[in-house]
Amino acid sequence: MDQQDNINIEDDSSNEVKISAFKITFEKMIKDMRFVGIFTVVYGALYCLSIVGAIIGIPIIIIGLRIREAADQFEIFKTTNNAASLRMGFELQGKYFRIMKILIIIGIILTLIWITLIIIILASGLSTLMQMREFEYNTI
Repeated sequence: MDQQDNINIEDDSSNEVKISAFKITFEKMIKDMRFVGIFTVVYGALYCLSIVGAIIGIPIIIIGLRIREAADQFEIFKTTNNAASLRMGFELQGKYFRIMKILIIIGIILTLIWITLIIIILASGLSTLMQMREFEYNTI
């Protein structure tokens, strides 16, 4: 980690302004992070329109804010070459991915429970239907 304190993405060897592939990619990443952050906050706000949805919506808003803050830190690093901003950007980005991973796992578990409940309800309904048919044949 100490090696990151001296990161310099600028090429000082010539007086010409050169735009490297890394710099272009870095700027695109920052823009994409800002877009994802805004979209995630809006998505979380839409979830929060219901009381039950607020349970999921609030963490989604929080991760949207984290990725926006990470983009801001990367922007600061881009302009000032401050390694502390780069480190903070990676920490905030790591928090985003950690919370998103937890939400994805919870979503998968809830989906599996939902599918299981649907199968149980359908099997129960089919069983009841078969019993009703047997009852009709026995009474005729």
